[in-house]
Amino acid sequence: MSSNLDPAVSARLKRSPDGLVPAIAQQYDTGEVLMLGWMDDEALHRTLTTGRCTYWSRSRQEYWVKGDTSGHVQHVKSVALDCDADTVLVKVDQIGAACHTGARTCFDADVLPVSASVADPASE
Repeated sequence: MSSNLDPAVSARLKRSPDGLVPAIAQQYDTGEVLMLGWMDDEALHRTLTTGRCTYWSRSRQEYWVKGDTSGHVQHVKSVALDCDADTVLVKVDQIGAACHTGARTCFDADVLPVSASVADPASE
């Protein structure tokens, strides 16, 4: 599929075999990690040009704009590539829940236990 993404940006991206890059959504003012989605060139282009996060749904095989059906919109504040250009960080102003379960973030319901010595190296 062709995309209107800036060719210089497209050339830098390191994609998975299915042509996608992981996109981390982070609340711009608190640093809270909200969710992980997937983007191809066109989803990234739409995110950069519309001010709304657009992702590629691997299960439905279609684009989706966060909040179009739920009302839980992500207003884009900035977009950055990591040092390897294989992950996108999108800083957003999240309106409502980011997770499809209705939770604020996808990363708060299943917190795994960490050894005390790992969590607090000073205690060793």
